[in-house]
Amino acid sequence: MELDALHEEVVALGHAVRAEAAAIAAGWPAVPDDRGFALSAANLAHYLALRRRDLRPLQRRLMTVGLSSLGRLESRVLPGLDAVTASLAVLAGKPPRSWPPAAAFFTGEALLAERAREVLGPPVEPHGVAVLVTCPSSAADDPAFMRGLVAANVEAVRINCAHDDAEAWGRMIGHARAAGRKAGRALKVLMDLAGPKIRTGAVRWPDDGKHLRPQVRLALVPPGGLDALPADAPSFAAECLLPEALHLARPGQRVFFDDAKVGAVIEQVMPWGLTLQVERTKAGGVKLRPEKGLSFPDTELTVPPLTPRDLTDLDFVAQHADGVAYSFVQSPQDVALLQDALAQRRPADWQRLSLVLKIETQRALHQLPAMLVQAASRQPTAVMIARGDLAAEIGFGRTAEMQEEILWIGEAAHVPVIWATQVLESLVRTGTPLRGEMTDAAMAARAEGVMLNKGPYVLEAIAELDRLFARMGEHQNKKTPQLRRLASW
Repeated sequence: MELDALHEEVVALGHAVRAEAAAIAAGWPAVPDDRGFALSAANLAHYLALRRRDLRPLQRRLMTVGLSSLGRLESRVLPGLDAVTASLAVLAGKPPRSWPPAAAFFTGEALLAERAREVLGPPVEPHGVAVLVTCPSSAADDPAFMRGLVAANVEAVRINCAHDDAEAWGRMIGHARAAGRKAGRALKVLMDLAGPKIRTGAVRWPDDGKHLRPQVRLALVPPGGLDALPADAPSFAAECLLPEALHLARPGQRVFFDDAKVGAVIEQVMPWGLTLQVERTKAGGVKLRPEKGLSFPDTELTVPPLTPRDLTDLDFVAQHADGVAYSFVQSPQDVALLQDALAQRRPADWQRLSLVLKIETQRALHQLPAMLVQAASRQPTAVMIARGDLAAEIGFGRTAEMQEEILWIGEAAHVPVIWATQVLESLVRTGTPLRGEMTDAAMAARAEGVMLNKGPYVLEAIAELDRLFARMGEHQNKKTPQLRRLASW
């Protein structure tokens, strides 16, 4: 009988998920659970075990008997499976089983909301998505900027340590604290470490132009290597400020320049560096410039995640910020390194500082569950979908898919996710939004936080986000449609 077979299949799935989850969790870091993260880590392991298999045929069969299709199990894997199992037992005429208690279904939701408040502050607007705004350099000398953000119901600000200095950061934070006190609420301050971003150094062009185009050949050399190029080297050439990347790269691997505006493939590894052939650029080409980002998505780079500058900046961050955003973190060992550095600088209460894991590389994607266990077991933690660098690593075509998976993993771990990079970018910079970016911002309503970049129209963008999230909150909660009455018919 179909119901009997369906019941047995779901029972077997439950047993397999429990067994596989134990094996998955055994490979994660053994760290002190200082914050009661064990329940969330277990749910994350169950979710990963469940999603190892293609559930689509089972989902369709469950639909036909009026049961959950298992499409919304992220925050409650075992309660969801056990409830379906109990219902199938009744339908199949088997001895009744007890359903999981109702509280078990919503514990994960409550934990996620609580942890989002820890990192981003209580949401000022009722729709529950916190807004995080990047501070421009001018915010150091303009107290009105922070007052404007507080008046616009912003929950948190981001200070990018790649810009300005400790003196300017201190003035920004002072203005933020003062504005918050006047409004009777705190404005959370997150500081973003610059990290070991690979950039171009000095560049060389041929006499007939400075723009890279498809089929153009390019030399990539270590710092100071331009003068050592042989006569037969390509006429376009650039320094790579991380020379280790040149030693680890291999022919056939991809290299991206300037936030993936230029895509090239390595032809040869030479004693003096690399030769590449450009495969794609925007129409008209892209000018080769110094101080532009380089990405080696196919190369396993073993780069220290904390630069000497990061460690110096951390002296300030640990004493003045509410949390730190970790650029180019790629492994649980990287997380532990930063936690040790925080403990050295603030031994009594470093675990009060929140940690935002910026997912910017392919390796970070693969290591995200283990990094979450290492981080969230010890301090308040969030995940940032850093879509700019991530898209350069994995390709624009896969970015939408991967941001979905990061949202699911964050919810399964009951850890908040921040949707970042070019949110309402045209509106922020020009005052006029694009249709596509409005749709993108609407999708961001499924995250716990959204980050806006600096720009002259940022207050207008915040107001637009508030209206958008209020509308979307009536229709959607994470992946779950909210079936309010249709207003258009």
